[in-house]
Amino acid sequence: MQSIFRGLFLLKWLTLLLGLLLAASCSRRHRPVASPVVADRQLQAFLNSGTGKPLRTHGVKPNEVIRTAEKYVGTPHCMGGTTSRCMDCSGLTYISFAAHRIELPRSSQEQARYGQVIPDRNALKRGDLVFFIRSYNSRDYITHVGIFLGNNRFIHTSSSQGVTVTPLDNPWWSERFVFGTRVFK
Repeated sequence: MQSIFRGLFLLKWLTLLLGLLLAASCSRRHRPVASPVVADRQLQAFLNSGTGKPLRTHGVKPNEVIRTAEKYVGTPHCMGGTTSRCMDCSGLTYISFAAHRIELPRSSQEQARYGQVIPDRNALKRGDLVFFIRSYNSRDYITHVGIFLGNNRFIHTSSSQGVTVTPLDNPWWSERFVFGTRVFK
């Protein structure tokens, strides 16, 4: 009789645990992900709207811009920021290039229009810009930018970590990577 009560007790606990696990998994908010067909159409529309613009780099080398960007590691994130007090992702690229008299637009969407498009992440070189989609809710197709450092890493401004270095194969960023651009010759 005691083993029956123990079995019922165990069954109740397992049922409760299973219910809690199901509730937790259903309560997570999942971002809608566009189907591959829709995503391809959005990418094609963006590319057709104007990319590949030349960027005057005045003979500056990628390492110079990267060294400038690295000085900001640890700077907190804030939307619209472009100072060592706080900055967003396109603010980091904007000021890192501007320090060397290279004029990039202020938004990641517009920065993505400059340089030769590099769709294959394995073909990226140090100093290439890397672009991402769906990093936050926006009407813009491109929502994030960073500078490729080589060795599968890029420097960017994360909303949670500020200016930081992240592996390109990080699951969050890997699924949002759309292309790079080569702005240095």
